[in-house]
Amino acid sequence: MSIFHRALDRFADFLWTGRKVNLRFTAEYRTACYALPLIKKLLAEGEDGDAYRTALVPWHEAERPPLAIYQGDTSRSRIDGPWQMAGRDWLPLGGLILSPGVTAHLDPFEAQALHDKMQEAIEGVILSWVRDHDLTALPPVPEHFDRRRADRKAKAMIAAWTSGETETAVSITTPGEATDAPCDACRKGREHG
Repeated sequence: MSIFHRALDRFADFLWTGRKVNLRFTAEYRTACYALPLIKKLLAEGEDGDAYRTALVPWHEAERPPLAIYQGDTSRSRIDGPWQMAGRDWLPLGGLILSPGVTAHLDPFEAQALHDKMQEAIEGVILSWVRDHDLTALPPVPEHFDRRRADRKAKAMIAAWTSGETETAVSITTPGEATDAPCDACRKGREHG
């Protein structure tokens, strides 16, 4: 495509923001069955589509397919694939650490060691959260939920919290329903002790 055609295309995008394009893909049947629902989610209009597309930005920036991305407030690490068979084990091809003043590429063994350590830390935090919030005392619930109702409730809680009505935010649950609201320590940004 010539520079002139690209410039015209960008100008058209600027003028007609609602312009639709047809996309055509050729894929093996098994791949298409897996990819099509993902593509539909990525192309969705609105908050959901925006969230899915934003979540994939690190994938787009990576040289290799990311197997895992761990992100803190100022630092992040990425484990790069694809997985490689190494005897009876699997290893990533490498990894990356980005932290203030640090950019470090990891070899396969360093990346696997970091991946193991991150998974161990995440497991510890999740189990600590379960313990601190006594989640084992709650009855089990299905993994899937009524999205429309749950979103409405979550947005009402956020609106109440934003307006300073923290008590209202915590009480926006139906009777008999477990609250997903953070405890007082979490809302105030404190650690559990």
